[in-house]
Amino acid sequence: MLKIVTDSTSDLPPRLTQELDIAVVPLYVHFGQEVFRDGIDMAADDFYQRLASSPVFPTTSAPGPGVFAKIYSDLLDQGHQVISIHISGKLSATHQAAVTANQDMDSSRVVVIDSQTVSMGLGLIVLAAARAAADGQSLEQVVAQVEGAIPRGHTLFVLDTLEYLHKGGRIGRAQAFMGSLLNVKPILQVKDGEIHPLERSRSRIKALNRLSEIVATRSPLEALGVVYTTTPEEAKDMAGRLAHLAPPSDEEVFLVQVGPVLGAHCGHGVLGVATIRAET
Repeated sequence: MLKIVTDSTSDLPPRLTQELDIAVVPLYVHFGQEVFRDGIDMAADDFYQRLASSPVFPTTSAPGPGVFAKIYSDLLDQGHQVISIHISGKLSATHQAAVTANQDMDSSRVVVIDSQTVSMGLGLIVLAAARAAADGQSLEQVVAQVEGAIPRGHTLFVLDTLEYLHKGGRIGRAQAFMGSLLNVKPILQVKDGEIHPLERSRSRIKALNRLSEIVATRSPLEALGVVYTTTPEEAKDMAGRLAHLAPPSDEEVFLVQVGPVLGAHCGHGVLGVATIRAET
């Protein structure tokens, strides 16, 4: 049987990872000497409350190769093949840790893939892989499907501030927006595995309106998800706006809260949309 492994930055709801039997490897968030496993030891709402009040700026870290080696070995011992799909290697050491762990594995039975994206952009790819595996597709077929989906994926975010990306060292090419954002809301995209500036709007309302307009240009869509850090009602509104773009097979637009590790890098007030464009 084929098993899908990912990491906690995929922001997948536990009900889906359980339903599709996806193994999720947690990253870590640190407040000083305190260490929490992403999605396990600290709920997202608790994290954002602490982020607002803590004098200590949180940092994050990736799981080591030994964590992945243990998971891969256990799955191989159970007779499984493995596809391990992770956050962009330009944003985290997680993918490299998985690659390092895989060097001592049977390469015909474990494949590690850099999704070149993050959050629900990664999550949508993982879901497609897990569903294909559940349908009985082979390792080679699912790998081809994942590799075909990656260039069709788009992840966009509206941020309240670039402060957290800047402090966390993940700002990438969005550095170009620093110093020119007084009362301006940036729209960023994940492109080629890193953060790029896309546009800036004069208000949050205008930024969110523009975000929905940009997403509409990406249709027809194979998958669609909305993510947020601290504004669930705003996210529900965005999901409603985009519902007509969702694939007919989806009962509703995926709506998920960004977990602590990514939240440490993007902060409060983030709203994002992840899509995979349909094949034409």
